[in-house]
Amino acid sequence: MNTTTLKTLAVGMTLMASSMAWADYPTRPITMIVPFPPGGVTDTVARPIADALGKALGQQVVVENKAGAGGAIGTGEAARAKPDGYTILLMLSSISILPEADKILGRKAAYNTTDFKPIARITADPTVLVVSAKSPWKTVDEFVAAARQAPGKVDYGSSGIYGSMHVPMAMLEKNANIKMTHVPYTGAGPAVAALLGGQVDAISTGPSSVLQHVKAGTVRPLAHWGDKPLDALPDTPSLADKGYDVKFVQWSGIFVPKDVPADVIKRLRDAAKTVANDPDVQAKILAAGSPIDYLDADAFQTYWDEDDALLRKAVQDIGKVE
Repeated sequence: MNTTTLKTLAVGMTLMASSMAWADYPTRPITMIVPFPPGGVTDTVARPIADALGKALGQQVVVENKAGAGGAIGTGEAARAKPDGYTILLMLSSISILPEADKILGRKAAYNTTDFKPIARITADPTVLVVSAKSPWKTVDEFVAAARQAPGKVDYGSSGIYGSMHVPMAMLEKNANIKMTHVPYTGAGPAVAALLGGQVDAISTGPSSVLQHVKAGTVRPLAHWGDKPLDALPDTPSLADKGYDVKFVQWSGIFVPKDVPADVIKRLRDAAKTVANDPDVQAKILAAGSPIDYLDADAFQTYWDEDDALLRKAVQDIGKVE
């Protein structure tokens, strides 16, 4: 047997051994990092998805909320996790925003988007401009007029500087030529609580974060950042319909560290597809206000690449925020 043949056999045996090593994955519980506090968009999506993924994989998927820095802390931890498939990440579109913000601020990024491989997109909702039901504003034009008349007096809460609740509002400010005061919190949940408690005048967030409050009559949706009617809020106009040229989609997706073995990625992709097509899961997500808008890894990567470029440009337009 010649040297070339031996090398070929060795490579084949190595690949076979690697494949066999992951054939039984998963053999223990999986951690799903959600880099925001309980109560936000990611949390309302993560819990039913984690439960269904656990059933599809035959092992429990445990949600761990690791909040801070607009999502950067938990996302950075997921990027540094051992690439064995036992740590996965459920993150929003702000996964693209935060590294660009770090660059603008001149600091080391907590992670880079190239640290991850996508598994599946789960939801894709435009954010919604919401105010307290006690506020005087009944339309987005009234809201904008108030902000224009008293620059800085109207304030809004967010999940953190450059987060997926801050960027759309900054886009609106620029397009409408208004100035508001930004009040960052540690996540969507606290920002929603601040709106309900009267600490801020408005927020921009995914429908799932506020739908129950809209139904309860405690908050009022004025407009959304999408380009078609929202299933959850069909009577809410888009900003484009009202003459504001802004668009922002707050999607959620599942990611793993980039070096996770291909066999594990396939197992997770298959499980995510099963979950996304499960009528019971679809009903739960829809009830929360965010219908499933599933994309498998390849299509999600293409979508993410395009959205990544748009979001980085939006952050550059915002510029340095202290």
